[in-house]
Amino acid sequence: MTRFLLILAVILGLPAAVAAQGTSIALATGAFSSALPVEVSADELSVDQGTGEAIFDGNVLVVQGDVRMSAGKVVVVYATDGTNSANGIARLVASGGVTFVTTTDAAEAQTAEYSIEGGTVTLAGDVLLTQGQTAISGDKLVVDLTSGSGRMEGRVRTIIGRSSN
Repeated sequence: MTRFLLILAVILGLPAAVAAQGTSIALATGAFSSALPVEVSADELSVDQGTGEAIFDGNVLVVQGDVRMSAGKVVVVYATDGTNSANGIARLVASGGVTFVTTTDAAEAQTAEYSIEGGTVTLAGDVLLTQGQTAISGDKLVVDLTSGSGRMEGRVRTIIGRSSN
């Protein structure tokens, strides 16, 4: 959060450059862990053994630790070992309006890809990230879950909340 506030202070000093080029942000990383199991619920499930995908459709809710993601549709792509046997989840691709919520942050977008192997989340299309009273929006947000750093791109706009002091 401290890194996020420092970056926002820079944004206030350079609003034209930020709007044109994008900006870096931070996202709570303690909530994301590839070691935790992933629970998925939906109205419907179809599995394609040929592609190694499971497609959850309708009111999809994905939970991993303190992270919750909801979407209209989520495709689960399984990692495979040398014998093409499923070996855990490689990534989740969500569409149909996506919402990520952690204990400290919330993000909305039209689509999202959560790469469990790569440790990244990419949100695209009308992205809105809120942290407390602070909000930042743009066209695309890529977050490195290992470092907690991220980059908002495409017509970035921010609203910084007031302190009650």
